[in-house]
Amino acid sequence: MARKNALGRGLSALIDTDEERDLIHDKLSKGIEIPIDHISTNPFQPRTKFDDDTLEELAESIKQIGIIQPITIRETHDGNYQLITGERRLRAAKIAGISRIPAYVRGAHDNELLEMALVENIQREDLDAVEIAISFQRLMDECNLTQEDLSQRVGKKRATVSNYIRLLKLPAEIQLGIREKKISMGHARAIVNIEDPREQLDLYNKIVRTDLSVRKVEELVRKLAKRKEESETSDSQRTSLPHTYEELKNHLSEFFNTSVDFKRNNKGSGKIVIPFVSDDELERIIAIFDSLKT
Repeated sequence: MARKNALGRGLSALIDTDEERDLIHDKLSKGIEIPIDHISTNPFQPRTKFDDDTLEELAESIKQIGIIQPITIRETHDGNYQLITGERRLRAAKIAGISRIPAYVRGAHDNELLEMALVENIQREDLDAVEIAISFQRLMDECNLTQEDLSQRVGKKRATVSNYIRLLKLPAEIQLGIREKKISMGHARAIVNIEDPREQLDLYNKIVRTDLSVRKVEELVRKLAKRKEESETSDSQRTSLPHTYEELKNHLSEFFNTSVDFKRNNKGSGKIVIPFVSDDELERIIAIFDSLKT
């Protein structure tokens, strides 16, 4: 039977018997030294870029003082080991030319292996926003987590998780710009509020070309949204909402405890707008949607 939510329940969630628990607890507490050539890399490693200069610096540090933080591995069926977390340390150790590396040994199924690798990866300080967003999305898709589950796993607010995942909706060119530090997370969060990808790219290129501040970009996005809203309002005034739409709008406003609005043009297409004024209110609205699923 599958073990659920193992990551947050400690060692006993990963193993079955007291004998196994005592053995693995000893390895986890003390760590052991493993021949480097007996360790294969983690096939689920979410990190795709390793800076050569920082690896060389870490390798030199390893030569001088050794490895302070052991890597984490699991034993494979053939008696060798597979990396769970610590690929940067493993790579640097190989560069340093050492033959054995300190490691904690854990028992983990592939799903748990992926989850632990991703969660550790997300906590790194040198990740760009897109790498974090990809890790969040993989945790949700491949470990069957909801955004609420994910926020608890990584210790971040639900709205923060949502903001990162939204970045993956941006055109590839903008995502690459985030990774190459041409724009910041603040710039990207403003751009993602624009619905039209062509307008997103236009603003992105303007930011790169003229070095706009985040505040200036947010101002431009607000002005763009206002012009679009005024245009849609003009269209909707020419096409009044049917009575059933008005009833539904009032019902939804009461249900979400906020002023829900309908936008409908003269061609009959439109959208439902549920406004919020803070991250806390957004989380409240999302929680209402989640309750509808159960």
